[in-house]
Amino acid sequence: MEKKRSFNQQKNFWINVNSTDVAAIADLREKYDLSDEMLTYSLDKNERARVEYSTVEKALLVVYNVPNMKKNENHYETSPVTFIIKDNNLFSFTSGNTEYIIDMIETLLHRLPYLSEYSLLFHTLFLTADAFFPLIEEVNNEWVRLNKKLRKKTTNKNLLELSDVEIGLVYLVTAAKQNSVLLEQIKALAFYREMSEDEKEELDDALIEAKQAVEMTQLTSQILDQLSGTYNNLLNNNLNDTMKFLTVWSLLLTVPTIVTGFFGMNVPLPFTHSVFGWGIALIISLFLSIWMMIALWRRIH
Repeated sequence: MEKKRSFNQQKNFWINVNSTDVAAIADLREKYDLSDEMLTYSLDKNERARVEYSTVEKALLVVYNVPNMKKNENHYETSPVTFIIKDNNLFSFTSGNTEYIIDMIETLLHRLPYLSEYSLLFHTLFLTADAFFPLIEEVNNEWVRLNKKLRKKTTNKNLLELSDVEIGLVYLVTAAKQNSVLLEQIKALAFYREMSEDEKEELDDALIEAKQAVEMTQLTSQILDQLSGTYNNLLNNNLNDTMKFLTVWSLLLTVPTIVTGFFGMNVPLPFTHSVFGWGIALIISLFLSIWMMIALWRRIH
């Protein structure tokens, strides 16, 4: 379903189309002479962040990563949103996960009705960068909560929850980095020199916000990596301690077995006919066990 709205004293139009609506996208191709190459990017739900400018068509393509507000399998993911600027019009292509971008743009047009098409785009990119921050804060709160639980008891359930947080953060870190690089690349395109000073400043603001998102996601990622590595080392140490304990006990239990095995042989042995033979065998076993335990203790510590 196509959504169309004029702005900047009806000099420009903003048109939004659902990226899954093939018929609506085909209609855009006919009405506004958009190239098949650019429209193909709007249909690809796995497209990475990218920017292209066609000097022939005077059209700008921006594929920007935005976070999904709802979790998928206990972690956050990101989805691409495609923007095309051509003939003073701004086209946006959203999906079910990114429909909140429509509300962002409508709010911007209500507050700032005299924006140019480039200003509207850069303001939108600024707000989408802001959308990363609440999710990063939630991830921070989540790892703090899990850290407290893991300090009390390192269970598989808690470790799997930590893994879900790490997986979601990978999406956020990758998306934020790609967005930052994309905005840097815009400055190298031919149309950048033709932009007004206000538009360049708005682009810089969006870039600063995108870089801040990168720094915050990277910091959280480093903390989670350190936390995960710490608990992996802790589990390995616990396993080593358990193996040491079992090894010591298995060695100590072999001593009585060896001693009693000798006295159980059907051959003449000392104390065989003594009424205190079992006690003597027990004392020998106990002495050797204590000696071995002391030797092992010194060896381990």
